[in-house]
Amino acid sequence: MIKNIITSIFFFGIILGCSRTPKLLEYGSEGCHYCKMTIVDKQHAAQFMTKKGRTYAFDATECMLNHLKEIDPETVDLFLVNDYNDPGNMIDATMATFLISRNIPSPMGEYLSAFATEEAAKKVQVEHGGELFSWTEINTRFNQ
Repeated sequence: MIKNIITSIFFFGIILGCSRTPKLLEYGSEGCHYCKMTIVDKQHAAQFMTKKGRTYAFDATECMLNHLKEIDPETVDLFLVNDYNDPGNMIDATMATFLISRNIPSPMGEYLSAFATEEAAKKVQVEHGGELFSWTEINTRFNQ
């Protein structure tokens, strides 16, 4: 009986430890995994979580995209980016719409911002100009 309880607690712990919940970014004290700059910008930060549950934080989406050139993207389980219109709120990068606009600086100078919806991105594009990209398109652009 005791052995069954201990086994159940062990497996419950494993299940909780393998959740798809990324860690919260520690703005102002956490460093970017790619460029080592301190992450302070709540509109442009990004992170990904591997299938093993390890998270990597980046001060800008462009740092995450550049880092992806160095690893096997198949090892990543979840890509997250900050929603430009809702600073600090991480959204699924694969579902986001990206805007490159010279009128919206990002930490690493690529002028890249992410939006939760294409409609939101188009509204900002009307005001600031630039070009829209899907997740696939922005990955292709950074891999050239």
